[in-house]
Amino acid sequence: MSSPARFDRGHTDDLMTFLAASPSPYHAVANAAERLEKAGFRQLSETDAWDSGAGGKFVLRGGAIIAWYVPEGASAHTPFRIVGAHTDSPNLRVKPLPDTGAQGWRQIAVEIYGGTLLNTWLDRDLGLAGRLTLRDGSHRLVNVDRALLRVPQLAVHLDRSVNSDGLKLDKQRHMQPIWGLGDVQEGDLIAFLEQEEGLAQGEVAGWDLMVHSIEPPSYLGRDRELVAGPRMDNLISVHAGTAALAAVSTREKLDYIPVLAAFDHEENGSQSDTGADGPLLGNVLERSIFARGGTYEDRARAFAGTVCLSSDTGHAVHPNYSERHDPSHHPRANGGPILKVNVNQRYATDGSGRAVFAAACERAGVPWQTFVSNNSMPCGTTIGPITAARHGIHTVDIGVAILSMHSARELCGADDPFLLANALVAFLEG
Repeated sequence: MSSPARFDRGHTDDLMTFLAASPSPYHAVANAAERLEKAGFRQLSETDAWDSGAGGKFVLRGGAIIAWYVPEGASAHTPFRIVGAHTDSPNLRVKPLPDTGAQGWRQIAVEIYGGTLLNTWLDRDLGLAGRLTLRDGSHRLVNVDRALLRVPQLAVHLDRSVNSDGLKLDKQRHMQPIWGLGDVQEGDLIAFLEQEEGLAQGEVAGWDLMVHSIEPPSYLGRDRELVAGPRMDNLISVHAGTAALAAVSTREKLDYIPVLAAFDHEENGSQSDTGADGPLLGNVLERSIFARGGTYEDRARAFAGTVCLSSDTGHAVHPNYSERHDPSHHPRANGGPILKVNVNQRYATDGSGRAVFAAACERAGVPWQTFVSNNSMPCGTTIGPITAARHGIHTVDIGVAILSMHSARELCGADDPFLLANALVAFLEG
């Protein structure tokens, strides 16, 4: 199989810009929407009637985006080609009563979201981002992207066994970040954010806030062949899917309707109105069919011919823990996207899905690898099996191999995001 030229530096640079500008799922979908609008897509409201016209369209709901491109001449039963991804990452999220503290330190009360590696949040300069809900029901994105918070680790002098027995962190007692000195004042954090955003006191009625490392993404290594950064799981796929959808929307002829479905809440089970286990994707696809004059029969025909690539990160072989991997499956950084397989349906890939993915990579000139878990280790899961079971859509699990998954700062090969995007373009083109 031929390999494309060394990675496109412009694509990787743009990924790092996207990562830095997307500290929350709400920012990620806003940034994806902005890119699609520049490519000629337009936003539809779920409460409006939808037209039957061709062109690019998208729906935003919370931290999720569903975008699709209807080619000229598409019938009501034209199948879809879907790139599925998720916008959320494990982190620390602000509690309903955020103002807390002890011993003269002012702190922010946080809840652990998803399966985060707790120790990676220690002794980092942290910002605060997310969504504010105002009293009139509107939303305001907020991003305090400066050193505002810090979760301090206990000094080794007060924990002499930390290097021999390992670090033990209590999620409730040890993970509350500090942000100043003095007495705790109820309402202080939200008042601070209102001031930051130029809002009137008391204008904020609700919030969905989370902390993030303010250290920017960067190339790493002697030859800069690696990229380190936050939220690679799974904004690598959101970024690549957005770029791929925009690219195929310029094609003169398409046999499928290309779709990007980026969901929230994958890291805690996908069961929400913006998660893959909710009705959002099915509703959007069905409404698109019915807007073009389709019937239930058309819907059934379209879904039967549809394929989804569930694109999420996977595990690159770890040089210090190679025994944790399957002995014959060692995905490597810059080796191309990975096909993820698990016969117990933690991933949705089967043999025919393998053929679809292999064909797309061959058309794109992209090398690819296979991942399967060590039988002695539990296997993670993705939106893939959920999408397959909920909608009856043939689904294949793929992604980019990374190290330090669920860390505040992850690591991937600098070639791989570009290779993934090219494979997604070939897949969406059909």
